[in-house]
Amino acid sequence: MSMLADLLSTVFERRYSAQTPDWDGAPMEEMCDALVSASGEVSGRHLAEQILGRFAALDDAGKLGFFTHLAGAMGIDPAAVRRTLDAYEATPGKESYRAFTRAAEPLRQELIRRLNQVPGATAALVAMRADLLRLGRGVPELEALDLDFRHLFASWFNRGFLVLRPINWRSPAHLLEKIIAYEAVHEIESWRDLRRRVEPADRRCFAFFHPAMPDEPLIFVEVALTRGIPGAIAPLLAEARAPLERGAADTAVFYSISNCQAGLASISFGNSLIKQVAADLAAEMPGLKTFVTLSPIPGLCKWQMGQGIETAPTGALAAHYLLNAKRPQGDPVDPVARFHLGNGARIHGLHEGADMSDKGRAQSGGVMVNYLYDLRTLAQTHEAFASSYEIAATSEIRTMAAAGQKTLTQGG
Repeated sequence: MSMLADLLSTVFERRYSAQTPDWDGAPMEEMCDALVSASGEVSGRHLAEQILGRFAALDDAGKLGFFTHLAGAMGIDPAAVRRTLDAYEATPGKESYRAFTRAAEPLRQELIRRLNQVPGATAALVAMRADLLRLGRGVPELEALDLDFRHLFASWFNRGFLVLRPINWRSPAHLLEKIIAYEAVHEIESWRDLRRRVEPADRRCFAFFHPAMPDEPLIFVEVALTRGIPGAIAPLLAEARAPLERGAADTAVFYSISNCQAGLASISFGNSLIKQVAADLAAEMPGLKTFVTLSPIPGLCKWQMGQGIETAPTGALAAHYLLNAKRPQGDPVDPVARFHLGNGARIHGLHEGADMSDKGRAQSGGVMVNYLYDLRTLAQTHEAFASSYEIAATSEIRTMAAAGQKTLTQGG
């Protein structure tokens, strides 16, 4: 009966769509207003398809006009919010609360929900947000509009909906091509280079996927299984290296984490990804005792130049930067440090000359850092950082930071 119902629904929808006049030439604003007021599911889906199609074909000026309409005419009515809040405060109850929540939710949130009715809409809306982030940077009303996208995406891309899948040399070619394209930390130069990263038994790759975007990775991590904690990236990526035998590794090294979708910026997946991969690897290979990153320090050289220090970055200066360079709200300046420390990791080791690629030298003078994920203490270190930005680090790192502070005081 279910298959018959789906078939009849599809036939009806196609027939209805064929009888429904197109909105060719109609202003996008009028189409959006019609969608949020549409009462029929089929008519709404047909209109949503046309809006998404029209938006994808717009130039930047047209997209900016679309976003400006959403930010203005489809925002909240402050007077209605105040009025319904006063009514709820005077007479708390189901109806007064319902009236308040309706007034407090911008109409554009309902528009985005209704746009998401059609097949492929989720990916289209992610791409739409990427355009919004690109065009709306520094525009207060468009940055406010983005909060509505973020609010909805945080629910739609909740960890409970995400699927963790291993990526290996037997994965579909179109997926492997995307891993090459999306790699953001250490460029994958060729298919041969990719094969070295995903085929050997001591190399792993995992990605999160969403059921609505099954062929698009959201974020992926590359893992090297090693003996001991590495202090340089080149040996991990070397063409001539000898793979470890199965069971010989005692350390899992997360050496590259890449977000794949610009439209999902600020929607956090990395925390869940690393912890899930670490837990899965620990269950598969009991011999793994250490879970650590080998990470770039992307803001180090820029910060050092801002301090007026022209000498090459050192481990001591890097330690001082990671522990003491803060944003106004008190969290670290370095974005990679914020990510890993916010996940409950601790700063474990620093290595000069660890990444001598052009990018590595430009970002951090070749210095790299290990963040240690101690599965036994992750919750405590995460809470300490979340509540007061307390940074967990080894005594060696703190000693190096003190030396870096002295160098800074002396002007390099």
